[in-house]
Amino acid sequence: MNTYKTSEIAHSIGIHPNTVRLYEELELIPRPKRKKNGYRVFTDFHMEQIKFARIALKIEVLQNGLRKQAITIIKTSALGDFAKAISLTKHYLQQIRNEQENAEEAIAITEKLLSGDRREASAVSLSRKEAADYLQISMDTLRNWEMNGLLTVKRKQNGYRVYTDEDIRRLKIIRSLRCANYSLSAILRMLNTLSQNPGADIRLVIDTPKENDDIISVCDKLLTSLQYAEQNAKIMLSHLYKMKKQFPANPTL
Repeated sequence: MNTYKTSEIAHSIGIHPNTVRLYEELELIPRPKRKKNGYRVFTDFHMEQIKFARIALKIEVLQNGLRKQAITIIKTSALGDFAKAISLTKHYLQQIRNEQENAEEAIAITEKLLSGDRREASAVSLSRKEAADYLQISMDTLRNWEMNGLLTVKRKQNGYRVYTDEDIRRLKIIRSLRCANYSLSAILRMLNTLSQNPGADIRLVIDTPKENDDIISVCDKLLTSLQYAEQNAKIMLSHLYKMKKQFPANPTL
């Protein structure tokens, strides 16, 4: 097996030597052996493992612990347990696909509510606690949505908030999209656009952040980022199969 200095492996992959040391510190690669002079000695396994880590870290997937799963997969591969890493990656890929379905479902629910389907409509007048209980969310969550401009609630003469049927329908839309990990910024943009143009394409509106948005997060382009994440997960699988074949014996032993 070939051996490399820190500078050589960094130059070959196109990263800074400090990044190699950071990967070692974070246990994304196994600790290399050292020469008597203290210099690190890296192998072909380190080379492929760093490449794999960079593939897995390319995607900024934050929702529902996907990022944490990617880190776990990298560390498992670093231990030379390719079979487990492959199994974890397959689960990771399936969860990405589930997130895609959740996002599409949230849009479908929103379209249904905005189409005028009011079969659940009634003359309701709920307090904040009653509205939160009805929607099965916390009062803090409801308060946060209001503070971020997603909903303007009327007040009674005594100053208490009152949630109407129209408010509840709007809150259902917000809840559905938040469950699918859309950012508050994206939801506000969608609601504002649809108020002006009810016929607007929800997918296009919510998936295209404007340049002057105060908050631009990866969730603004959830569907696009998840599609990219799916392709990336497939590349991760391919690289793991390659490493399993290239290093049949545990390279960390």
